[in-house]
Amino acid sequence: MRGKLITVHRQLITVHFLLITFLLSCTPQTSQLPLQTSLLVFRFNPPAFIEYSTDFQPIKEIPFSVPPSCSLNNTFPAPLGEYMAIELNCPNGQTVLYLNASSSLSAGSASITQPITDTDSHFLAWTSDGKAAYLKVDSLGSPQIIRAYTDGKREVLRVNEFTYDLSAKPDSRDFTFTFSRGLGYGSELYLVQNDGRRQQLYADPFNYISFARWSPDGQQIAFIKIPDTQTPFTVGELWVIPSTVAQGGNGSNARKLADADAGHGYAANWSPDGKRIAFVVRSNLEDAAANLSSEALISDIFVVNVETGALKRITQFNGGHAETPAWSPDGNTLAFTAVMDGRMNVFIADVSNAGVGMPDPTGSFDPVEIEPLETEPACCPAWMRK
Repeated sequence: MRGKLITVHRQLITVHFLLITFLLSCTPQTSQLPLQTSLLVFRFNPPAFIEYSTDFQPIKEIPFSVPPSCSLNNTFPAPLGEYMAIELNCPNGQTVLYLNASSSLSAGSASITQPITDTDSHFLAWTSDGKAAYLKVDSLGSPQIIRAYTDGKREVLRVNEFTYDLSAKPDSRDFTFTFSRGLGYGSELYLVQNDGRRQQLYADPFNYISFARWSPDGQQIAFIKIPDTQTPFTVGELWVIPSTVAQGGNGSNARKLADADAGHGYAANWSPDGKRIAFVVRSNLEDAAANLSSEALISDIFVVNVETGALKRITQFNGGHAETPAWSPDGNTLAFTAVMDGRMNVFIADVSNAGVGMPDPTGSFDPVEIEPLETEPACCPAWMRK
């Protein structure tokens, strides 16, 4: 009798298993939805963030007014997700706000949080998952580097208090930070791994290593060298270095790619496929006034092929200057702010073929299609992926 019960029990388990398998096979399989891409641009009058469609037509507006006595410094979209960091220049220093682009677009008004109340908060970088930003706070008092989450939580990082640049490795908790011991001491670039280990990647006693940026595959780091001098605005250099150099950071594998503008805060950015870098180049090299006044700068956008070093000139402004270029997620378009005759606007450039296999190392100008997005003054293009 006991043997028959065991047999029946096993048969029931088998039937139950087959039934579950059948039901699972009949259940519709859901595939992961592709990321949605949008471009946000800030329009000054009337003040609002404008969302553009994939064919660059304005489709939505998010009203946003800069707080009284403050001015807009820049915007920084998270690498993934719905948040964008807004950095403001205010009487008590710089302030960072978080804008939830998804809820703002659906609500028709800006959904803003301000998780950081410390005096003088500087944006450094987003974490690779877009859930927090690295900020430097209280620069003139008791400076700290913190990880500030969009939900209000925060963590203090144990990195050098003189850190002025930080970059998160894609799809990782690793990051680099750069600091200087003072004028005349150059700078040092360090890697911090998820387990807390630190490694010096590079040191330069004559230059500030600025705007370190990881390649999309995490194998290389691009940065701009700014001469360690008292001249505020100079000509610097764009370099790349493997992210796995030997302990000691002697920089033997670092490569210079091109001359680049330095001192104005314009980063160089990798294309999504990691084959090209877009950056700003100073055009009026002989103008001594441009060494001292940011308003005297004349600059253009270039693209460099990382493997070959071949250059492609994207813009040719006879006056005014271009600012940090931002790649579209498909790598076909660059969006950037340009200031012409005191007027700030956002332009887009078709760079689907720019910098790929270009044989001319001088960066000759072969015009690409460039057009402004707004008829009203605008700035700060931000590609969102969510």
